[in-house]
Amino acid sequence: MSVEGSFAMADALPQKAVLIGAGMVARTHVAACLAASGVALHGVQSRSADRAEALAAASGHPIRLYTDLQSVASDTEVDFAIVLTPPNARAEIIRPLAQAGKHILLEKPMGRDANEARQVVAICQEAGVRLGVVFQHRMRAASIKAAELVAGGGLGALGLVEIAVPWWRDQAYYDEPGRGTYARDGGGVLISQAIHTIDLALSLAGPVGQVRAMAKTTRFHEMEAEDFVVAGLEFANGAAGSLVASTASFPGGAETITLHFEKASLHLGSGQLTVRWRDGQEQVFGEAAGTGGGADPMAFTHEWHQGIIEDFAAALTEGRDPAVTGQAALAAHDLIDAIILSARSGRPQEITA
Repeated sequence: MSVEGSFAMADALPQKAVLIGAGMVARTHVAACLAASGVALHGVQSRSADRAEALAAASGHPIRLYTDLQSVASDTEVDFAIVLTPPNARAEIIRPLAQAGKHILLEKPMGRDANEARQVVAICQEAGVRLGVVFQHRMRAASIKAAELVAGGGLGALGLVEIAVPWWRDQAYYDEPGRGTYARDGGGVLISQAIHTIDLALSLAGPVGQVRAMAKTTRFHEMEAEDFVVAGLEFANGAAGSLVASTASFPGGAETITLHFEKASLHLGSGQLTVRWRDGQEQVFGEAAGTGGGADPMAFTHEWHQGIIEDFAAALTEGRDPAVTGQAALAAHDLIDAIILSARSGRPQEITA
């Protein structure tokens, strides 16, 4: 970039964002937006006026309150929307915003299944707006370092991938209407919790070609969908792998990803990366942090969300794709669908997308 271009970037006006939804994760997004550079939190729209008002008041900043989606779509000051609603109504929320030229940053999951996720991608492509997905685990310093090491090619071939999400949620969590149902959420632990770890693992290890799985609901929860999954994975690059995900693992622990290469093993857990080389050397990157794996699902920093939001705003300013595009996020949806199909059928499931 030229010197003139650098000054132009520095002088660029902040991208104005509106939150769509005021549920559990909204306060994290408010904190992230207020701390982010290149972003201005312009407003909030929610079906619950009381929640929206409380969110705006808690922020301590003047935030516009919108009564409906159309008022957001027609506001020419709005650059992008951060959509935080449950996945059962994503297309009908995103379509009017995208058609009005508002870029979309979407909380996971993009839809209740891969077909709905592809519909969202298509809506944004047809409208000519950018679509980003909030897979904030990619913004951890340890994750960024792991990606650099993998891309560097000095680790040798990948042989084994181990993915574990040993989380805990008490019954009160699933007592909220719609939570853990197929109609609202699209499923249980895979699509609501483990999808973050799945996305990060796939971004490092590459796509899965075949899966063999079991999915169950344990006696610890009364819910429609699964709270425990175990799957064997065959990656397209020839590596073998395993996935274990649960919200029945009291008291809950940090999710982990371990990648075994020819020359070293990379272990991601609690916000840290440990690299163990076959020659005996060991390196640690990043700082330990809470991840929301225990009884409090919000026990994590807003800084990773801040990284996603800052990158998305910068992508709009610079005219580039965001760090996590809607197209890239489809890989996690395809794997989750394949796991559930394999568990239901009792047979291996190929992934061809």
